[in-house]
Amino acid sequence: MIESFGQDALISMIMSLFFIGLSFWALQALRVDQLLRKNQVARARILYLLLAIAVGSAVSEFFLDYLLWSRQLPLMLP
Repeated sequence: MIESFGQDALISMIMSLFFIGLSFWALQALRVDQLLRKNQVARARILYLLLAIAVGSAVSEFFLDYLLWSRQLPLMLP
């Protein structure tokens, strides 16, 4: 039982980091530099990072919830 908590934590951490990285990579396609003022490179990078964390966390939570629900489906059947 305790081993499954450790496995779930590891899966959650890996999926979160994966989707944050994936969203950071995907956000690079946006041309945010046109929306920001000149010479604000550091702020733009922080904005990219925060957006990547927000989007990646939301997507990761969706997939983790879906995984949990799929594990609980057999409990519905007698």
